[in-house]
Amino acid sequence: MFNFLRNERRYMLLAVGFFTRIPVPVFGDFHPDDLNRSAKYFPLVGIFVGMIGAGAFVLASKVLPHSISVLISMAMTIYITGGFHEDGLADSADGLGGGWDKERIVAIMQDSRLGTYGAIALFFMLFAKYQVLNALPAYFLPFILVVGHSLSRLCALFVMADLNYVKDDGKAKPLATKVQARDLLVAVLFGTLPIPLLYFNFSPVMLNVNDWLWLAACCLTPVVLAWIWWRNKIKLWLGGYTGDCLGAMQQMTELAFYLGLLVWVQQI
Repeated sequence: MFNFLRNERRYMLLAVGFFTRIPVPVFGDFHPDDLNRSAKYFPLVGIFVGMIGAGAFVLASKVLPHSISVLISMAMTIYITGGFHEDGLADSADGLGGGWDKERIVAIMQDSRLGTYGAIALFFMLFAKYQVLNALPAYFLPFILVVGHSLSRLCALFVMADLNYVKDDGKAKPLATKVQARDLLVAVLFGTLPIPLLYFNFSPVMLNVNDWLWLAACCLTPVVLAWIWWRNKIKLWLGGYTGDCLGAMQQMTELAFYLGLLVWVQQI
């Protein structure tokens, strides 16, 4: 049992170290396969990132306007992750926008330069996320951020479980092994763990079961549609996924979740 707990702690810290700038211990006996075993903790990393963004918003909102607090919160989550997922979105847009076959798309994605399609996608993603978060009630926002970051990383993990990695090397190569069903269940647990926060914060305005069903439909429908669309697109053009594709999935499903909540908020 002790060895099991020690290994799981190791895998969790590897996930934190891979996806954030949070300092973690250096493992001298690191093996690339260890990172694949840490995949189940990706949604947990999302909880950490969401909590940091939520904390930044709460602190900033005590002395600054709502809109500026949202901007600071976004900046903090980008800083703590090193823009890892945003970079994936931009590279994916460049590759799929400028490539005409799998080899060319992958080659463009590997180019470190930011192209027109990537710049446009990155601008619209950040602008849309800022606008949507700014339109949501300040009281709900800290809890929404935690759910959005964890759920969107779970969506990226579902891509790993469903498709194959298509490159011979790359930043996601150590993750390329199919996610095991047991690990996927653990990831689902962490990815959905913050959802009860919505219950405790929305319960004053929820009257019956139909209200909760409407909330679930508003939140999850855009996420599911975004996931299906992006999954099918990369399956068609690449035959699978790359690390950049996972980052793009995280960004799109996070925004889709916020948009769904905004639709719901407009109805109450």
